[in-house]
Formats: sequence, structure tokens, C-alpha cells
Amino acid sequence: MATAQPERDLTSTLHLGLRQVVENSPQLRLSKNLELLSDDDKKTLDALAPKTAMLIVHRGSGKGSRFLIANGGSIGRSNDSDVFLDDVTVSRQHARISLVEGVYFLDDAGSLNGTYVNNLSVTHSPLTTGDEIQIGKFHMLYFGGK
Repeated sequence: MATAQPERDLTSTLHLGLRQVVENSPQLRLSKNLELLSDDDKKTLDALAPKTAMLIVHRGSGKGSRFLIANGGSIGRSNDSDVFLDDVTVSRQHARISLVEGVYFLDDAGSLNGTYVNNLSVTHSPLTTGDEIQIGKFHMLYFGGK
């Protein structure tokens, strides 16, 4: 007579190497993100003029790339984009940054893979210094001028 086999749970957990979600405190997020920058990047940020901003790629393709934002601009895979991100995970016209009454906003332009600010999917979001923007494989830090 065959013995009964115990039921086995065939569900397994995949570890995709996802990183911890950055804390929600803007000050803590800013200090953690500033640690990621080189001394040269920090000097560049100190020299930012008012009403300008900078995106610095800190993870993914193009790590270390800097994009100066003055009065807004387009982000995408198109050669015409102000912030050119060359990867198939980025739509040609992926997102747009605009300056409204002294505040920069990030708007998704109907992209296929979405736009994320601090690991949250957004369609329209104000930006504050230290925010992490993810577009495709690119992880960028946002810094507003003083």
C-alpha cells in the first residue's frame, strides 16, 4: 500500500534584486542621495542658478551623466529630447519637466513603461530636491537650484 505524500507548496519567491524603498522623509532621502554623488557633482550643484535644476544619472546606463534643466524640457529616446535617454525601455517622448510658478513638475507623456518618482508611479508630480526619478533603466536624482 502506497503511503500518502504530504502536499507540497509549489509556490516560490523570486528575489529580483529590488532595492529597499527610500524612506519618505525628504531630509533623509536627500542626505542618502547626496552620499551617492561625487565631489565634482556636489560642486556643480552648489553652482546651480535659481530657477534651474539638474538631473544626475546615479544608476543604470549613462551613470554620471548630468542634464541641466532651465524652464523645463522633454525626456525621451528621441534625439530631439532635452534629456536624451538612449534605451528601448524609454519611450521616444517619455516625459516632460515644466516650471510652473517656481516649481518644477514631472509629467508622464503616456509612456509604455511609466514614470516613477521615489518608487511611486506618477503621471503628474511636483519635484523636490533629492527626489529619485526612474525612467526605464535610468535612475536619476533631481536637484533644484537655490
